[in-house]
Amino acid sequence: MKKKGIGISLGVHPSGLKGGGDPSQAQIRLKADGTLDLLNGAVDIGQGCKTILRQFAADTLGVPLESIAHHNYDTDIGPLCTGTFASRVTFMDGNAVIAAANDLKEKILTFVAGMWGVDKQQLVMAEGKVYVKDEPAKAMSMFELGQAANWGGSFLVGIGAFTPGAGQSFEKDTGKMSAVAALAYHACVAEVEVDTETGLVDVLKLVHVHDVGKAINPLLVRSQVNGGAMMGISFALTEDASPYYPAMDHVSQNLEDYYITTAADMPPILLDGIVEVPHPDGPMGAKGFAENSASGPPAAILSAIHDAIGVWVTDYPASPERILRALNPEESCA
Repeated sequence: MKKKGIGISLGVHPSGLKGGGDPSQAQIRLKADGTLDLLNGAVDIGQGCKTILRQFAADTLGVPLESIAHHNYDTDIGPLCTGTFASRVTFMDGNAVIAAANDLKEKILTFVAGMWGVDKQQLVMAEGKVYVKDEPAKAMSMFELGQAANWGGSFLVGIGAFTPGAGQSFEKDTGKMSAVAALAYHACVAEVEVDTETGLVDVLKLVHVHDVGKAINPLLVRSQVNGGAMMGISFALTEDASPYYPAMDHVSQNLEDYYITTAADMPPILLDGIVEVPHPDGPMGAKGFAENSASGPPAAILSAIHDAIGVWVTDYPASPERILRALNPEESCA
């Protein structure tokens, strides 16, 4: 018999390390052709930071996105990034990039003011050029600026750094901590169908609602939710490297026998809401939420299984074997 159920999960995740102390740095330089190199140590593992960090720089400097190249290929010589984890890159590295872009902008305006003999306060940097506020015809393109600075013996480079705190300890009795950069909240609803004869579970639908602070790139938000949902379904139903731990029977030896969710297993994913409450310390109001997209589905799916069959599966993954044992505890003990 196939039975349907619906479950919900609610969660929260900090942007960055709990307790603070996870800095990031960035550097932006103006090249002779007017394009810019953004140096930063954040690794893009599919979450899109090579796009989002360039967006922060482009918006701050008033230049086209395509004029900025993000380089993160050598963490030995590049600016520091604590790492791509803990939903921290958008928040920490984003703030570092904005600081570096503002530093470069200040140096560019100082350079141009000296060339033109005008007060720096009269200058505007926008639309890919620098111009005099009340005399827009007096303008210099980024190409002209790059030529004038680099061939004129100047090196215009901006640097920036950000950390939410120097690293704080926890209060022993209460667990209270003073340094959490931001908290992102989420809800996930799952609809499943459980076959009580085979123990197989089919996820029919997932609905997500995510608080992201400010969605700098809504398409990347949706992509992250889809990718996280695929991981969450795997956590809930299939991924198990050691199914009989601590016994080593049937341990996965390689990725060929480690069953993960694929595109063929994906249900409709509905991002029912991108909730935007700009964070005062976030880069342009944004905050990290990535791990929420993966941590929400497992709990919602197990709750939906309980709603469908009336018994709890208390271990991940909810494999057919575990579901059948939960349905027939007497037989499994015999």
